[in-house]
Amino acid sequence: MTKPESKTALKWMDAASALTKNEAVLQWMEEMAAMTQPDKIVWITGEEEQLEALRKQAVEEGILIKLNEYKLPGCYLHRTDPDDVARVEDRTFICCEREEDAGPTNHWMDPKEMYEKMYALADGAYKGRTMYVIPYSMSIIGSPFAKYGFELTDSIYVVLNMAIMTRIGKAVCDALGDDTGFIKGLHCQCNLDKENKYIVHFPQDNTIISMNSNYGGNVLQGKKCFALRIASNLGRQEGWLAEHMLILGVEYPNGEKKYVAAAFPSACGKTNLAMLIPPELYREKGYKIWCVGDDIAWMRIGPDGRLWAVNPENGFFGVAPGTNMKSNPNALISTKKNTIFTNVVHNLDDNTVWWEGMDKNPPKNAENWKGEKWDCTDGSKGAHPNSRFTAPAKNCPCVSPEFDSHTGVPISAIVFGGRRAKTAPLVYQSRDWNNGVFVGSIMASETTAAATGAVGVVRRDPMAMLPFCGYHMGDYWAHWLEMGEKLGDKAPKIFNVNWFRTDDEGHFIWPGFGDNLRVLEWILKRCEDKADAVETPIGFVPHAEDINIEGLEIDFDTLKGLLDVDRDLWKSETEGITEFYAKFGDKLPQELRDELNGLEERTKA
Repeated sequence: MTKPESKTALKWMDAASALTKNEAVLQWMEEMAAMTQPDKIVWITGEEEQLEALRKQAVEEGILIKLNEYKLPGCYLHRTDPDDVARVEDRTFICCEREEDAGPTNHWMDPKEMYEKMYALADGAYKGRTMYVIPYSMSIIGSPFAKYGFELTDSIYVVLNMAIMTRIGKAVCDALGDDTGFIKGLHCQCNLDKENKYIVHFPQDNTIISMNSNYGGNVLQGKKCFALRIASNLGRQEGWLAEHMLILGVEYPNGEKKYVAAAFPSACGKTNLAMLIPPELYREKGYKIWCVGDDIAWMRIGPDGRLWAVNPENGFFGVAPGTNMKSNPNALISTKKNTIFTNVVHNLDDNTVWWEGMDKNPPKNAENWKGEKWDCTDGSKGAHPNSRFTAPAKNCPCVSPEFDSHTGVPISAIVFGGRRAKTAPLVYQSRDWNNGVFVGSIMASETTAAATGAVGVVRRDPMAMLPFCGYHMGDYWAHWLEMGEKLGDKAPKIFNVNWFRTDDEGHFIWPGFGDNLRVLEWILKRCEDKADAVETPIGFVPHAEDINIEGLEIDFDTLKGLLDVDRDLWKSETEGITEFYAKFGDKLPQELRDELNGLEERTKA
């Protein structure tokens, strides 16, 4: 790495104003400030007084619009540049020394070359601007899971979102002390030039750099950048897992709680499951669902040999469109205070927000996500399809009492899922841990609309980590296999679910939403050896009578159909898996080759 040279005598570096005396932190900041040349430096303390002042400043500068204090207290609206509205996978890089270590699922560039490119873009990028220094913690400060980082940014929007999504401020610096193992992060808005937009990770240096973007998924560096891409590398080195998974707790009528971690590709109901509301007959019995996390799980082997998990985040960065009181009331309620909305409709009549799918009453006097006058009758979308809300997790009515636990929660089951019209049954259990890793590695969804290309095309997203694994996916699977060896007979059981089986007319058969608890109930019974199962070529499926369908408009025969395993479809599936695996070459663990061979043999039998 070529370090930037100091261009000015930086009078701002007053040790008394800094929140830390950590020399490694201060030296790195000195280098970054010399390069970016801010007019001033502001340390983010985490104090509400400072954050409120920044909110007021953001409103004055037109960065935020303050919403109706009575209906949406403490809430704000933000609009991004129209060309800066989503994660950009083609501009996201893993820069390790050897290209082969990044693997075929990541974009790679030589670290030296990328540093030079990034530093050229960052040169003078903060002139006339403020450098905000955000000390932040992923997971609970002071816990065994906690990892600390600093994000330098010239965006108030980033500061205020990071204050929701992570734990920030002086307490982070105090917990870090003199430790040099912090994550370094630099974000520069620059001129939002989409041709020079980069989201770059240097795993060997624990460094993240974001350039020419101000969209949350690209610049809230604690989220996917740190919590998954960098953390997956750290987990591999240190013997733990950083996963794109929700964590939920099922509380039984007797007060006992069991915890599940689950991974789903996009558009498969991940957040809805994390905040599930039990069906009425279950609520009457006393069942409850607790949300520990909706997106990311860090999992370590605890002193008792079991796998324990925490949500390293402190908020929800959710997709707004489609979120409503039917699909996910808990998520919608979470947005009712102290939330930042991005790229949604602004209702000018009552100074609130709206998006497609919220209800059937779009505002008549409104501005769309671009700030243009919007006519709800002209067929145009008012909110961007990837519009977002950043909401504190504590707002969620079903947030777990264990949300701030230093030890996390013990995981009984790991669940993978995708969107398959015919192939995968409603639920099946893997044969063992290695077979479960195989099941996760072949996760897939089918395209559902012509707009995305041909309908029914299988897109594989192993463990829902394809865009987020910070190293070679073959090595990632090997790490999963090693974790299984360490866990031994205390390993969680691994399952696959498919809420999206369709009939011949293309209608979903399973009702989904809260009724998914009926499937979770069987899963947890299997973890406790309280339910039998039927062995099939792909794994173990329930006896139809062991899935509670009381109160559903589904008869016994329909349920049996949902649990059916079609050998011919799975023969075809093995061909697709073989083709997918080929891209990983010699890095594909032999254990997964063996699992594929076993599946092929069983489907032929």
